[in-house]
Amino acid sequence: MATAAPVVKTGPRERLITTAQRLFAAEGIRSVGVDRLCAEAKVSKRSLYQHFSGKDEVVAAALHAQADQHYLGLHRDDGLPPRDRVIAVFERLDHRARSPEFQGCPFIGAASELKDRAHPASVVAHEQKLGLTAHFADLLAQGGAREPDLLAQQLTLIFDGASVHGVMHGGATPATLGAVETLLAAHGM
Repeated sequence: MATAAPVVKTGPRERLITTAQRLFAAEGIRSVGVDRLCAEAKVSKRSLYQHFSGKDEVVAAALHAQADQHYLGLHRDDGLPPRDRVIAVFERLDHRARSPEFQGCPFIGAASELKDRAHPASVVAHEQKLGLTAHFADLLAQGGAREPDLLAQQLTLIFDGASVHGVMHGGATPATLGAVETLLAAHGM
């Protein structure tokens, strides 16, 4: 006789974050109010304010929770040479961008929609982009690239552009990987 898998109940904070991720990605941050967020998360407004100071903090928490999944497990290729690890980031982005569910970079989306660099979610978005650039810079330095900091900024620009392209056209296109390979070669990798 097979036993049913235990049902894991999530708490109100987790439900708010998960619901916020889904709604904000599909409809935008500003178009989803606290009442709707609470209703869809099956959480009272009182409970929301017990866990968060308000909607702005929910948005920031939702973005923070998305960081690891969006950056596609940056450290999962730790056994590969640095150059291959850089390319793997773009290959995974290309793979994700081909999915009909791909909605681009949540950090670019939030910062573009909010337009307020001091907003808690914009701060999270900025930190995540700096983290991606730092990750690239570290790999490039390990691989002996010339001007790793400059190249890391260029790779982040390509990553962001490919994310937007994936929303607009589906897929990051072979041009993305070609641009990455050209830059890496030009910098000695």
